[in-house]
Amino acid sequence: MTTDFVFGIRPVQEVLQSGKEIDKLLIQKGIQNDAIAELVEQCRQVNIPVVQVPEEKLRRITRKNHQGVICFLSAVTFASLDNIISETYAAGQLPLVIALDRVTDVRNVGAIARSADCAGAQALILPERGGARLGGDAFKASAGALSYLPVCRERSLRGALHFLQSNGLQVVACTEKGDTDIYGVDFTAPTVILMGSEEDGISPELLSLANVKASIPMVGHISSLNVSVAAGICLFEALRQRQGKHS
Repeated sequence: MTTDFVFGIRPVQEVLQSGKEIDKLLIQKGIQNDAIAELVEQCRQVNIPVVQVPEEKLRRITRKNHQGVICFLSAVTFASLDNIISETYAAGQLPLVIALDRVTDVRNVGAIARSADCAGAQALILPERGGARLGGDAFKASAGALSYLPVCRERSLRGALHFLQSNGLQVVACTEKGDTDIYGVDFTAPTVILMGSEEDGISPELLSLANVKASIPMVGHISSLNVSVAAGICLFEALRQRQGKHS
């Protein structure tokens, strides 16, 4: 991608009309006019997050005449979670997807996408708000995996987890608070692996939905792992079990 963002009312209107994937729209606080109101409404109709920010934040992104509007482009095309799960079952495969709760570092998201693709996961699920932006940096960190791995952007992760459970998937939360060893989890069942933020892990709201709360055993002086490393361990334990089941 030559740029990750577009600024100015008319250029942003053209991006919206082109059908390109937009990660989010930034609107300067305090600016109100018909053109901006129309942009906001168009974004909301297609579930593009709209965030009001101070002018200083927009000026840190560009000092050109942004007219109070900047949209960030996405490096990926978002997929339908409903379609991914139904197509996976139709192909006779066991669903394995990974959901990220407020993981904000683009390098972590890219690395997790890379591991997920290598481990045979069918999708990466991200929240509409509160997660990393999927621009060029995330694409680079994924080593190209985001070209292949479907990404589902969900307005509500809670709703997405309920949907997955209703379709036969167990929610395995990888957490230091887990009462089950990750190697004791049955990953041969349809599974969504839930990973939490770099700062405070999985939110209590989502953790309460987990069918299994699993921890990774550690014996060193540090009591936690980087989220992308932890995700890789879970994903490849799932792959190991599934390959063993069919060997």
